[in-house]
Amino acid sequence: MRRLNRIILLAAAALVLAWTNAGMAKNIKVGSAINMTGPASTWGQFHAKGQRDYFQYVNEVKGGVAGQKIEMILVDTAYKVPEAVAAVRKFAVQDEVDMIATWSAGEGLAAKPIIQQYKIPTINYSTSWEILEPPLEYMYLPFGSYRLDCEAVLDYILAIHKGKEPPKVGLLTYNNAYGRSIHKPSQDYAAKYNINIVAIEEFPPKTVDLTTELLRLQKSGAEYIFIQILPAAIISAFRSADRIGYDPPFLGTWTSTDPDFFKMGQGLIRDRLRIQFPGGLPADKNPGMKVMEELWKRYKTVDKFDASYWEGVVVGMIMERAMIRAQEKFKEVNRETINRAMESFREEDFGGLVPAVTYTPTDHGASFKARIVQVKEDGSYIPLTNFYVPGKEKISLQK
Repeated sequence: MRRLNRIILLAAAALVLAWTNAGMAKNIKVGSAINMTGPASTWGQFHAKGQRDYFQYVNEVKGGVAGQKIEMILVDTAYKVPEAVAAVRKFAVQDEVDMIATWSAGEGLAAKPIIQQYKIPTINYSTSWEILEPPLEYMYLPFGSYRLDCEAVLDYILAIHKGKEPPKVGLLTYNNAYGRSIHKPSQDYAAKYNINIVAIEEFPPKTVDLTTELLRLQKSGAEYIFIQILPAAIISAFRSADRIGYDPPFLGTWTSTDPDFFKMGQGLIRDRLRIQFPGGLPADKNPGMKVMEELWKRYKTVDKFDASYWEGVVVGMIMERAMIRAQEKFKEVNRETINRAMESFREEDFGGLVPAVTYTPTDHGASFKARIVQVKEDGSYIPLTNFYVPGKEKISLQK
């Protein structure tokens, strides 16, 4: 009888311990170093909103990951490299986060040594290809890099060009890491496919009048303008182009629009902006877009599709999937298991919201699928092509 009582007591103690451990399950921490107040901060604000909303959805609707809630720690970098580096160091040492999201190309590159020192898997919002230059350990992109954008845009120009002579393309970019991220890939691809890069005009991000730069592009004979500048600067470029009577097609990367762009661009956007956008759109009506629409209804952060909010959701989705795979494969969720899980991604499907993601130990670039869309003044995005792999798959122009 005494032995039976002892067994019962031991069993009860074990049950209490299990309950206690379950109740004390620690959160999975994500540090997000995002530009919330600096130049182009609307982009950062909606990145943060999308990521935060998706994590809240995971916690409330899915019960977190393996019973653990996802905790997002947000730090404003104000688009300044020192602030970003300080934030990442805080995440690594003080907050002891399991994953990190960094924002701009320059911020991600500057923080890279700290990220690799502390071995924290990190997704950079800016898809600068330089982020993945060796050593690439622990650094990831959520979808194809700006190298993809360059090749996709130039392929599209070849597909629509009517003249017998090679198309003449001018580049209009910031004079920073983000702006220059399209220079070399564009020059390399243009040389390979008989496209003339006739001019490269770059300027500081705070420039408000681009008349001088547009005059130089016009004088160079550029028939198409490929831009790597943020939304407010694109509006300035449109104004300057109108001022000098210059009306070439403008082509950009997926970073070209945000909610403010459509407010500022009435009467200026017209039909002259086309961008490489690799994600799902409302017209696609795929499962991933249904999740986005559920977030809109539940949290009312946005009331229609927005490209910056979309990327925040995508980054959140990829992080959640990495946590799930870590739990499935290694029975625990921490920095190292998350990183190992990410490097095992093979065509991970996100319901069409973003191209299927593959990561390997030597390639953290996610995907290389592109699609060109027309940006309309009413805030809609109209597909102009199929999804394609630049240089390998044929572009089909949509009518």
